Amino acid sequence: MRAVLAAVAAAVLLCGCSSEPAANSAATPSPSGGTVPIPTNTLNTVPPTDAAQPPELPEQATAPPPAAAGPVSSKNLPAPAKLGTGWKTYADPGGAEAGFLGNETWTRSREPHQAAFEALPVGCGKPLPTDSLPVPKHALQGSYRTGAGQPATVLVLRFTDAGQAAGYYGGYQTRMTACGTKGSLQVKQLWSTPDAVASIRAYEGAEAFVELSTVKGSTVALLAQASATPDAQAAWARSVVPALRAVIDSP
Repeated sequence: MRAVLAAVAAAVLLCGCSSEPAANSAATPSPSGGTVPIPTNTLNTVPPTDAAQPPELPEQATAPPPAAAGPVSSKNLPAPAKLGTGWKTYADPGGAEAGFLGNETWTRSREPHQAAFEALPVGCGKPLPTDSLPVPKHALQGSYRTGAGQPATVLVLRFTDAGQAAGYYGGYQTRMTACGTKGSLQVKQLWSTPDAVASIRAYEGAEAFVELSTVKGSTVALLAQASATPDAQAAWARSVVPALRAVIDSP
């Protein structure tokens, strides 16, 4: 997963967007004397409205992120004991490869647009829908270690209202279903209910993740657990739905 997300971030960086012209490119001489202005790229100042499109710039990694995202905090993430025997919170140190600086705690605020975009499947063998998706207002990620020592995360996306949350959740599920089981990313659904879905997201030649998604009120939660035996995790995924839904949309 990190390799794919890193590739997305690298693509954004390679776009070369800048709000300032280069030192020697503000103007160029014209044959008749004087100078001819050269247009420069400027960043869009309008708030993003489509989570299905990549942000113009990746999340900043110049300082450790806050441990809360507006009203969304650790209270909106399930306690590790609710997720399984031996689960623990994990203070991710981050680093250059991870693309963020650790803040010495297990939760970190995410740039909402970036977090919502990165959660979508990338590398599918089949074409994905192209409809636009709402951008959340807040995003918070919690890091865990499972009883088997595997990494796991819960991403909480808080939207302006329940309609936007439902819109993103529906678009996310449509893309996961359309992804298919061929390509550099394969997605296999384990089970689904009206308000929760469990899937396996497997990257070719890399690790596989059991993913559980649910929506409640104005909040979408996405849990991802690395697993060597993802097909055996269907019952576990069902068992933790109540723990997620009990806290994710609390004020």
